[in-house]
Amino acid sequence: MITNPLLYLFILAISATFFYVLEQGTQLKIFKFIPSIVMLYAFVMGLASLGIFEYNQEINAIYKLTKTNLLPAMIFLMLLQVDIRLFFRLGNKLILSYVLAVVSLGFAFFLVSIIFSFDEGMAGAFGALAGSWMGGTANMVAVGSALGVSDVAFGYALIVDSFNYTLWVALLLFLVPFAKIFNKFIGSQGVDAVFGDIGCACTIGAKRYWLLIILSLIVSFISQLIATKLSIISATTTMVIMATLFGVLASFTKLREFNGSSEVASSMLYMLIALIGSKAVFESFSGVGTYVFAGFIILLIHAIVMMLGAKLFKLDLFSISVASLSNIGGIASAPILAATYNKSLVSIGVMMAIMGYIIGTFGGLLVGNILMGISR
Repeated sequence: MITNPLLYLFILAISATFFYVLEQGTQLKIFKFIPSIVMLYAFVMGLASLGIFEYNQEINAIYKLTKTNLLPAMIFLMLLQVDIRLFFRLGNKLILSYVLAVVSLGFAFFLVSIIFSFDEGMAGAFGALAGSWMGGTANMVAVGSALGVSDVAFGYALIVDSFNYTLWVALLLFLVPFAKIFNKFIGSQGVDAVFGDIGCACTIGAKRYWLLIILSLIVSFISQLIATKLSIISATTTMVIMATLFGVLASFTKLREFNGSSEVASSMLYMLIALIGSKAVFESFSGVGTYVFAGFIILLIHAIVMMLGAKLFKLDLFSISVASLSNIGGIASAPILAATYNKSLVSIGVMMAIMGYIIGTFGGLLVGNILMGISR
């Protein structure tokens, strides 16, 4: 049994590094179905369930300290790659498709919470899931932390995110050959423009790691300081919002050009997932089926609203599909779907997915607080 806090952190860091390198350095097909971040969570959760970690005062203290400091730092670095100005160059049809996807998902979460009569724990878990399905895993962690979601409930949400998302990607890829039939039925001409001049704001390579780490920790400290003096909803929520605002503001400066911010943010995300997994001790998985089924109902409602919106506003299959997957799948899958239609349209998927880094946190917090309010 591990009682030393530094050894506890070391094991989590080694575990996070192993699964990250395994996915990035290999071409294993399993990662197309089960992301490494889910494997990491399951592995660390297994260690915790076996009683490897003794949650004494020192380990509990370092868990809280590490998570509190890494969360705003990760959010800040994640948002450095966002360029809102490029998003608005996508055009009315694509922006409308994106807004429709966000609104339909929010409506679906609200409706399903009523259908399934969410208790407070389930409401919090689906609030975190809303952060992921409007943004990405990093938003999911941020929203889950702000809402005070338990580590076990977060694990359920992570399972739904992975399982349902995989099937959703498969469905959208399956529909690609039917685009002309769909567009003819809807009465849409499709997207013909080439957006080759819209580049990905993601950073490639890493030359300024230490500067980025120090800068992100300074932002983390300032965000926590503001949160202790001015709490909007709760200290954690205020901290998340402040880090998000700092990240958005910094993206308008030359900091956006810094290489390495995406990589450092990913490293912090993996460490956060390992931390959460280390506190998730599952006694049984008897309730996960309800979560997965509720997730499918959310996707069904989302699909129906997207179809109705497409008919009403004459939106083509490409636009609504990529808008949907840019929310539910994020940067890892939206560009792939876009490339399946036409390689010249890849940047559309990229820009929509990147916007989710901002929308996901605020949208998830809004949905999560509504769901938890209804559950009480």
